[in-house]
Amino acid sequence: MGQTLGCIQVDQSTVAVKEHFGKFDEVLEPGCHCLPWCVGYQLAGSLSLRVQQLDVRCETKTKDNVFVTVVASIQYRALAGKASDAFYKLSNTKAQIQAYVLMCYSNISNLNVDGCLVIRASVPRLDLDSTFEQKNDIAKAVEDELEKAMSAYGFEIVQTLIVDIEPDAQVKRAMNEINAAARLRVAANEKAEAEKILQIKRAEGEAESKYLSGLGIARQRQAIVDGLRDSVLAFSESVPGTTAKDVMDMVLVTQYFDTMKEIGSSSKSSAVFIPHGPGAVKDIASQIREGLLQADSIVH
Repeated sequence: MGQTLGCIQVDQSTVAVKEHFGKFDEVLEPGCHCLPWCVGYQLAGSLSLRVQQLDVRCETKTKDNVFVTVVASIQYRALAGKASDAFYKLSNTKAQIQAYVLMCYSNISNLNVDGCLVIRASVPRLDLDSTFEQKNDIAKAVEDELEKAMSAYGFEIVQTLIVDIEPDAQVKRAMNEINAAARLRVAANEKAEAEKILQIKRAEGEAESKYLSGLGIARQRQAIVDGLRDSVLAFSESVPGTTAKDVMDMVLVTQYFDTMKEIGSSSKSSAVFIPHGPGAVKDIASQIREGLLQADSIVH
């Protein structure tokens, strides 16, 4: 804004306040205006209509006795239609807005059942988690309160932002430790659950393995019994006069001597003491016969 020989220039997004003998006369819009100072007209000052920003830091306490610093960013501007109020009624706009913001922080409440923000309680009635969750609600309440207060002075609140909510450093550290402990607890539970599943699957595998092993042994014994039966029947048919018992005794004796041969020829065999002789062979044959008959009865 410039002034030369009774003429002044008002820049864009700016208004000037014109006085006549110290009394408000009119608001000058952007452009060139005559100001005959010789007859008592003078320029009282100018007022910017641009959006301005004020950052306010407020320390307060939550319901759970945690001290936090709330950082708010207030964007405001003077109204062209109320330029005279904005110019004359406030001497320090920023200080006045800051005072209202601090007052609002002591008057913010939660949402009511209808979802409308109501100014009836205080920030200390919100715990720390709720304060973070309702950051936008707090900003809206501050903006509404400022709008009602500052409109009487010719200012418009464009937007109010809660930039940050900063708990005490020790509270931050404690919150991080709580979060870390909770995550470790979840990880431990997941690990224990995984180990439990592995043990169950391992036990199921062992049970299935033992079942299949037992089934294989049973089938092996069944095959031996079937083979011996077929051999006895074939031998009885080929050699008349022999009974099944005679053939069975001969087969068992043959297997007995084959077993003795295998024990003697193996280099890794341990010492085995068994009765040996004609009577012992008869006893062993009886024991083998009984074992085979028991196996056959179990299979069937």
